[in-house]
Amino acid sequence: MALDRWIALILVGICLAYGYAAWFTMDGALAPFMKRNPIWPSTFPKVLSVIGLLTSLVILLGLEKAEPKEADIDYRRLGQYKLDQAVMLLVLMVAYALCLRPLGFIFSTGAFLILGSFILGERKWVVMAPVSLIATFVVWYLVQQVLGIYLRPLPGFLGG
Repeated sequence: MALDRWIALILVGICLAYGYAAWFTMDGALAPFMKRNPIWPSTFPKVLSVIGLLTSLVILLGLEKAEPKEADIDYRRLGQYKLDQAVMLLVLMVAYALCLRPLGFIFSTGAFLILGSFILGERKWVVMAPVSLIATFVVWYLVQQVLGIYLRPLPGFLGG
């Protein structure tokens, strides 16, 4: 079985467990007045589990395959792909998650976007830094001011 089908099989298991939690365990603790609402807190997880399960089954059964292409991933040649970039991005994501609270949203997200684009090969600092910082401030403004969800913008020692 090909690598994409093994991954799809793992995702089927994850979607089944997630769907079980969404369909059977999340709604038991709802308050009585919420049970009359048309949308419950478990509505999005239910939809997500069904879509994930259907998509994984399409891949597992091979319904999306037309004819083999040269661009398919060959798991026997994984060393020829850019795994170092993928691993560095995963490490950067973990570092971002760990630095988000102590260093604040603006610094952590800006640094994540700048370093992530550097890892992926962007070398124009004049473009990379302003775009990353503008995107960081726009997201912070939308979440903080428009949605009303508090994000600590600055590190704690700077009064954030």
